Amino acid sequence: MVRLQDIHEARDRIRRHIHRTPLLRSALLGAMAGVRLTVKAESFQKTGSFKARGIYNRVALLGPEARARGVIGISAGNAAAALAWAGKAEGVAVTVVMPAHANPTKVEATRAYGADVILHGDVFGAFAKMEELRDREGYTLVHPFNDEAVIAGHGTAGLEILEDVPDADLVLVPTGGGGLLSGISVAIKSLRPATRVIGVEPEGAACVRAAIDAGRPVRLDRITTIADGLAPPATGDIVLEHVRAFTDDVVTVQDRHILDAAVLIMTRTKLVVEPSGAAGLAALVAGRIAVQPNDSVVIVASGGNADAQKMRSGL
Repeated sequence: MVRLQDIHEARDRIRRHIHRTPLLRSALLGAMAGVRLTVKAESFQKTGSFKARGIYNRVALLGPEARARGVIGISAGNAAAALAWAGKAEGVAVTVVMPAHANPTKVEATRAYGADVILHGDVFGAFAKMEELRDREGYTLVHPFNDEAVIAGHGTAGLEILEDVPDADLVLVPTGGGGLLSGISVAIKSLRPATRVIGVEPEGAACVRAAIDAGRPVRLDRITTIADGLAPPATGDIVLEHVRAFTDDVVTVQDRHILDAAVLIMTRTKLVVEPSGAAGLAALVAGRIAVQPNDSVVIVASGGNADAQKMRSGL
């Protein structure tokens, strides 16, 4: 299990390489739910998403042999760009497998950071291709979420949240594989147990909720969501262990609420967020979360790598 000490050590390790992102108060958005609302703007993070935190921490901890062989990753976009960026910073060769339909903006960013990008199949096929290449070439897998070092790095966002909003009653975390949710939950529950931490998944890609209900990671048969950053085929055993121990709940929201929330964030706060980054606000505005009047609520805007064409066309 990741400990608070691991998160503090991760912060010391990565602080020179990442941004301390701002927490921005939005009275207008808060008034819609009758709460005091703050947005953790991870859209301002290196590579445009929170992924830079945990991925850099993992790469920085690689030993000499793993560095020499190179690493491989699997991602629809944000983890891919973060791994390419971290590899470039640490002098490690990076190969990333991405689904053929991956966000072109994220594909271009990953290549621009110097990674060898392989586009292959759907998300299920991409995972299989990654495993084939890892085994054949001897690459070290940097998992996008099911890894203690990745979770610890993501937990640094939780430290910043409580430092800037020490009276937070509720933190809403967009959830795909669950690495960010795990890290933030460990940090916040270790420092302020009374603060609720709730993950938010798209209804069409709710792998963490499915794992909680089944008591084990469950591979989804089908994934349908506009939020490509929240759409892995399954969570992992490490994530599930942390979520069960530290997270209060995981809820789901419909894509139409996610898109509406993304528009609200952009028009009301002037932040550009991808659909994944709007999941927390979507759950709040759609009434999926019980709150008390004037609660202090933090939503994590997890990324800003929006595909303008996809958002324009909607669902």
